[in-house]
Amino acid sequence: MDDSLYDMQSIHHIFSVDCFNEAWELMDKIHRTPEEDDQMLRLSLTSLWHWSQRADCTPKAMSVGYWQVARIFSLLGQADMARRYGLLSLNSALVNRLPPFYLGYAYEALARAEAMSGNAVQAKFYLDKANNASDGVSDEQSKRQLLAELTTITVSRQRFENSPMEKSAQLKTK
Repeated sequence: MDDSLYDMQSIHHIFSVDCFNEAWELMDKIHRTPEEDDQMLRLSLTSLWHWSQRADCTPKAMSVGYWQVARIFSLLGQADMARRYGLLSLNSALVNRLPPFYLGYAYEALARAEAMSGNAVQAKFYLDKANNASDGVSDEQSKRQLLAELTTITVSRQRFENSPMEKSAQLKTK
C-alpha cells in the first residue's frame, strides 16, 4: 500500500470507531444469527486492533475495547476468553489508575465471566468489587448504568453454597 495515498491514522480512526459501534449494535440485538455472532466478535477485535494502532490511543480506550471484547465473549458463552479480556480491561484500569467507572466495568466483565463458568465465589468477589467501584462514579447516569448492568449477572446460589470456600466457612462456624 502506498502511504502517500492513504493517511493510516485516519484509516485506524475510522475502523476503530465504526467497528466498535457496529459491534455494539449487534450486542444490543436480542436475536442474532450465528453469522451475526461471528460478525460481532470480528468487529470488536478489529476495533481493538485499530485502536491499538492509533497515535492518540489512550489507556481508557484500550480498557473499553478490552471490556467490549470480554462482553461479547460472554454473550457467546465463551467464559475463558471473556475472563482473558476482562483481565486485560482490569489491568489497563489498575495500571493506569483510570477512574472508578472503568474499574467498575472491568470488574463487571470478570463477574460475568466467572458467573458463566459457575465460579460463584469469584463472581461474587468481582461483583462486590464492581459495586465498590460504583461508589466512586460521580456521574449519576454512568453510575446507574453500571449498577443496572451488575443486576443482570446471575450468580448461582446453589453453587456458592457448595463451594469449598463456603464449606470451609461453615466448618469454622460449627
